[in-house]
Amino acid sequence: MVELKSDTALAAMREAGRVVANALAAVREQAAVGVSLLELDEVARGVLKAAGATSPFLGYRPHFAPVPFPAVICASVNDAVVHGIPDGYRLRDGDLVSIDCGAVLDGWAGDSAISFTVGTARPEDTALIEATGRALEAGIAAAVVGNRIGDIAHAVGTVARSARYGLPDGYGGHGIGRRMHEDPHLPNEGRPGRGYPLRPGLVLAIEPMLLAGGRDDHRTDPDGWTVRTVDGGRAAHIEHTVAVTEDGPRVLTLP
Repeated sequence: MVELKSDTALAAMREAGRVVANALAAVREQAAVGVSLLELDEVARGVLKAAGATSPFLGYRPHFAPVPFPAVICASVNDAVVHGIPDGYRLRDGDLVSIDCGAVLDGWAGDSAISFTVGTARPEDTALIEATGRALEAGIAAAVVGNRIGDIAHAVGTVARSARYGLPDGYGGHGIGRRMHEDPHLPNEGRPGRGYPLRPGLVLAIEPMLLAGGRDDHRTDPDGWTVRTVDGGRAAHIEHTVAVTEDGPRVLTLP
C-alpha cells in the first residue's frame, strides 16, 4: 500500500532527513586513513542520540538476512556495493567508501547515502562517484507530478548506461515514511511512462548504485548482508529521500 504524505508529515520527514544529513556529514568529516568503520558507526550513533532520533538500520532483519543488522550505518568499501557491516577495518589511502544512514524522528524516517574517497583519489573512482551523483540528480529531476516510477528509473539508468557502468540486479530505491521501506519499489533502470504514478505526497528514497566494471551481477558475503561486485570492481552509492510535490521534487535529506 502506498501512503501519500500530508504537508505536516513532509515537514516532520524533513527534520528526520536533516538528522541523517548531519550524521553523514559527521562521518565524512571523521573518515580518514587509519580510522575504523566501527569508529565511524560510533560517530553516527552520537549524532542520532543527540538529536533524539533512533536508527531504522539497527536491529533491522528483512527476510534475506540471517541476523539483524548490528549498526546504524552501512559502510561499504571498494568492491562492496551496499549493506556493508561496520567492523574493525581501518581505512586506507585511496579507499572508496559508501556510507548509508537512516534516522527515525517523531515516528518518521529519513534515508540517505554518500560515496567518497579517503586520501588520494583515483581518477576512475572520482569519475564513478560523479556519475552516480549525476544519476541521482537525473532521478530527482524526474520525480514530478504526472510522471511515473518508470520515468525515474529510466532517468537513473540512462546516466549509468551512458557512462558504461553496471547496475546491480534487483537493487533500487523505495517508498519511505513511517517505515524505512515502503511501497513502491523503485528500480534503477526501467521504461518511461510505466509503473506507479507520481502524485503529491509520495516520498521516495532514490538511490543509484553504479558498478565500475560494467557488470550487473553481484554476490553476497557469508555475513548475509554485504553485497559485492563479482569482478572486484569498485562501486558507488548515493541516495536522497525525495518528496513529490506540486512545486516539484523536494529533497528531504539535505543539511
